[in-house]
Amino acid sequence: MGYRIFTDASADISDELMRDVPAVEMIPMDVELDGTPYLYGPGGNLDNKKFYATQRAGKFASTSQINPLRYKEYFSKTLEKGEDIIYLGLTQGISGTFMSANLAMEELREKYPDRKITAVETYCAAVGLGMLVHEAARMQANGLSYEELVAWVEAHRLNICHWFTVDMFDHLRHGGRVSGAAATVGSLLNIKPLLHIENDGTLKVMEKPRGRKQAIRHQVAHMKEDWIPDELGNLVVIGHGDDEDALKQCTDAVLAEFPNADIRPAYIGALIGAHTGPGMLALIYWGKKR
Repeated sequence: MGYRIFTDASADISDELMRDVPAVEMIPMDVELDGTPYLYGPGGNLDNKKFYATQRAGKFASTSQINPLRYKEYFSKTLEKGEDIIYLGLTQGISGTFMSANLAMEELREKYPDRKITAVETYCAAVGLGMLVHEAARMQANGLSYEELVAWVEAHRLNICHWFTVDMFDHLRHGGRVSGAAATVGSLLNIKPLLHIENDGTLKVMEKPRGRKQAIRHQVAHMKEDWIPDELGNLVVIGHGDDEDALKQCTDAVLAEFPNADIRPAYIGALIGAHTGPGMLALIYWGKKR
């Protein structure tokens, strides 16, 4: 009967990103915004505009990993149709959600012994995960079998390069990811920390450019060193935290250096945005190394 690709709402998939590939199954996630619980993703009651408007009003958000029961609910619908499942989820370096998926799968394998159910550790996050999901769907459409697609993702997941910049420190400080003193100094100096997803899927601050323009120059400089469009394609994803001006600046900077880049914009959604706040900017591309 074939197989379905699953991901979750942390993948930050946009219609523009997925316009040329088959649909994938997305599992919604829980977000608490200003003390009110919401469901973010398909069937949810929180969109990106509302989320960032609330943050700009001085409110904060928190997230929680997907419960194994929710995974079982969503996976079971596909398994009951006689289809197999490949799940591509948020890196374990950032969240425990991937382990919840595995717990659900252990039970489902007993109930559906004839079905194949695989969770692939992606070492990706946010729009980086979204790009990997897009490319997996593209390879599925090209005819890769279940086993071939799992092998393809495992072979190429570390070629997805993530370079993020954060526009403000308020939400990093609120979540305990930077100290109050560091946040104060960073804000005074207009630092836009450049963050990177490492090979193990963890997030690391790599550089501390000052100002948006310098931060984008650093992002593009890394792309100039590593981009390999001739090997894996010219798709480039630019993610933003409800900041169309930053999106345009980054898009213009990339196209000035790489006019053949296939740029797809996407929102940084609530799952990552809860910790980074408005104005985050991500540049994602195929690279020869992380």
